[in-house]
Amino acid sequence: QVQLVESGGGLVQAGGSLRLSCAASGLSNYDMGWFRQAPEQEREFVSAITWSGGLIYSDSAKGRFTISRDNAKNTVYLQMNSLKPEDTAVYYCAARFRRSGNYYATELYPYWAQGTQVTVSS
Repeated sequence: QVQLVESGGGLVQAGGSLRLSCAASGLSNYDMGWFRQAPEQEREFVSAITWSGGLIYSDSAKGRFTISRDNAKNTVYLQMNSLKPEDTAVYYCAARFRRSGNYYATELYPYWAQGTQVTVSS
């Protein structure tokens, strides 16, 4: 059974850092992604790492966030630096069986973690 459990959210000041973790079980050869959703807004793509280690970033995340995975621990991470108030959202870890292209659509990820709140104060 596939299960994704994430942690690491919290409250930080602008310019600070957080690292989100997503522990996965029941997965093999999967792409992993991070999405976020602010109140009254649509869920949006943040970053993804393919089953083979390819890295994809949104324009907002590029240069500030780093996605990685530890295969030994079966865990994916999102290191978030230089946080801005506009980064405030619930962050979700998601997974899909490996495929080519379109890492951005929420509809293509069948497995989701519970979400963790990230709040950045100004």
